[in-house]
Amino acid sequence: MKKIIIVSLVFAAFIIALLGFVELKPTQAEYADLTLNRYAEQAGMPPVVFPHWFHRIRFKCKVCHEEIFLMRQGSNDINMQKIIQGEYCGKCHNGRVAWAPIYCDRCHSAPSTVVIPGARGFLK
Repeated sequence: MKKIIIVSLVFAAFIIALLGFVELKPTQAEYADLTLNRYAEQAGMPPVVFPHWFHRIRFKCKVCHEEIFLMRQGSNDINMQKIIQGEYCGKCHNGRVAWAPIYCDRCHSAPSTVVIPGARGFLK
């Protein structure tokens, strides 16, 4: 029994060490993700990738729909000013519930010709 525990701990330590060598890259859209670009590129930013699948595995639909977001394409006029004022994504991404909207590249991560120079939190 002790051998199994020791081997398991060594294996876990090995996996953790390997994860230290993984290169982090900006997010690409996955299945069920939404790419939002109503204002982004016009404002000189890459489009936003909203990881719907990531939020959905953690929360029930009713957490966001219909109170925060309407489930009709084009019916949510989301922009940074409203997010910073606590609307839409800003309901949770306020620095208390989830990280604040100050790391541009965490959301503005869709492929684009627009580059965010020196963005806070930028992953190289």
